[in-house]
Amino acid sequence: MMHKVKQAVIVAAGIGKRMRPLTLTTPKPLVKVNGKRMIDTVIEALHVNGITDIHIVVGYLKEQFAVLPEAYPGVQLIENPYYETCNNISSLYAARDYLEDAIILDGDQIIYDPSILSADFERSGYNAVWTDEPTDEWLMDVQDGIVQSCSRTGGAHGWQLFSISRWTAEDGRKLKKHLETEFAEKHNDQIYWDDLAMFVYPEEYMLGIREMHAGAILEIDSLQELAEIDPSYRRLFEEVSQ
Repeated sequence: MMHKVKQAVIVAAGIGKRMRPLTLTTPKPLVKVNGKRMIDTVIEALHVNGITDIHIVVGYLKEQFAVLPEAYPGVQLIENPYYETCNNISSLYAARDYLEDAIILDGDQIIYDPSILSADFERSGYNAVWTDEPTDEWLMDVQDGIVQSCSRTGGAHGWQLFSISRWTAEDGRKLKKHLETEFAEKHNDQIYWDDLAMFVYPEEYMLGIREMHAGAILEIDSLQELAEIDPSYRRLFEEVSQ
């Protein structure tokens, strides 16, 4: 059965500590890379795929995101009041009413190939890139198109998980229930929201993957990586490194 993404949730509430001092004054998703804010590449790629109902979860320096609803009709901001003390499960909890037939992704990444955000999908699951090389990123074992397990500590010869995922209406309702159980009732607030389907309630989901090529997306995790991609930040990185 084919499904279609009807709405998007962009998680953008984090502090971005590894990008300091840049993120002391600018939230990471709004940092410009080669002249363009990272989150703009995400929103524009969603628009290319006809996804315009977009909720952005904000927290740190939230006032700076106010320009986005003005620039992009259909964008709405959701405040995460827990961002300072909780992990990103708190952001998805704040957006729990918008998870049915949804695509969930981070705002602090650069989308080079908009086709990876296609609205059509067969089953819930994550975008992934096959890697034979060792990685310390989350790595999934996939058999017959279904995720069998996921390693938090990485490995080699597997499918590397990226922070782009699609959820059917049925699984979106499950996510909402599990968010309310773990975050609100059990106060399990230091986990990633992705832990819910992968590790806490894996028996309740049958996740697939959406294969993509490595150059389709870029995740920048540190000031050093930013300086390597955008030379205008090299001097800042050198100053901080001294």
